[in-house]
Amino acid sequence: MPICGLKEKKKECDMDINIGIKEEDRLNSAEGVTRLLASTYTLYLKTHGYHWNVEGPHFQQLHIQFMEQYTEMWTAVDELAERVRALGVYAPDSYAAMSKVSEIKEETGSPDWKAMVKTLAKDHEMVAKIARNALRIAEEVGDDATADVVAPRVTLHEKTAWMLRATAS
Repeated sequence: MPICGLKEKKKECDMDINIGIKEEDRLNSAEGVTRLLASTYTLYLKTHGYHWNVEGPHFQQLHIQFMEQYTEMWTAVDELAERVRALGVYAPDSYAAMSKVSEIKEETGSPDWKAMVKTLAKDHEMVAKIARNALRIAEEVGDDATADVVAPRVTLHEKTAWMLRATAS
């Protein structure tokens, strides 16, 4: 992933960024948010695929639930990417770039409804952990704006994981 001032695309970074956070701290914060962005994006794609392909006795409920989840994540990835850019780092701009950073693995099979729900629960737990780590980094370096963007992601993914666990039981 190109980081402003450290890798390619340096020309666009010729202007100093002075937002009150040291460069090293800014880049560390951006790295945490980028990992959250990529993992959220991969989870968005998986959830959208499950929305299309879910079958079984809970079809209607899960079809709607998955749509609500992927719609929320679609909005979130834009906010996360814009925060990465505000920190002076290029956001991953392809699925290949996202998949290099994401801690969520793409779906390669055709699971049944219950396996979908259990997989999404585990993935939301993972994204909550990733968000919590990004939040800790932001708090440690005094990056309040990033903390404000990331903190609600922890809450959202923990709640979604709980609801999915309850659905699967």
